[in-house]
Amino acid sequence: MDQMAWYIPLLIFFARICDVSIGTVRTILVIAGNKWLSPLLGFVEVIIWVLAIGGVIRHLDNIWALLGYGGGFAAGVYIGMMIEARLALGYRMVRVVYPDSGGDLSRQLRERGYRVTRVQGSGRDGPVEIAFMVVRRKAVNALRQAIAELAPRAFLTVERVERPSGGGWEDSRFGIRPWSRLIPMRK
Repeated sequence: MDQMAWYIPLLIFFARICDVSIGTVRTILVIAGNKWLSPLLGFVEVIIWVLAIGGVIRHLDNIWALLGYGGGFAAGVYIGMMIEARLALGYRMVRVVYPDSGGDLSRQLRERGYRVTRVQGSGRDGPVEIAFMVVRRKAVNALRQAIAELAPRAFLTVERVERPSGGGWEDSRFGIRPWSRLIPMRK
């Protein structure tokens, strides 16, 4: 084994945590269509990666350098997922099927500030109310709680939405939504 400073595996480990975490967030931003921050994060990510891989290649016969690289990757994936969950970027479509069509779940959700489209449907046991809502991802948990409180028997699904548009969803040039003062988006 070559002589290597004791801190080199730690540097490799933390460099991999940084570049993989940045890569996770960058990937989410690419999927969300962010054209400016994604390339900048990609630039920083690859610089850190080159430094980490250079350290491993220089000390390829040292098991601690290899373990630092692999461990940093694994920890970076986990930390990147935690960061992404904390940022909760994007929008979600929430679909609620409520078997009590006379309960007017949609009206109750509107009273709480949600934008709801209601459709009458037919379920296995009779008429159902189907409510569709597009909300920021950060608002999904609060919406789930509201639905559980208002309609405990409701069936709920959540799907990723690209970019909502029309009906007041357009972002202005500066990211201000004209309806945001009227209808809270619930964080």
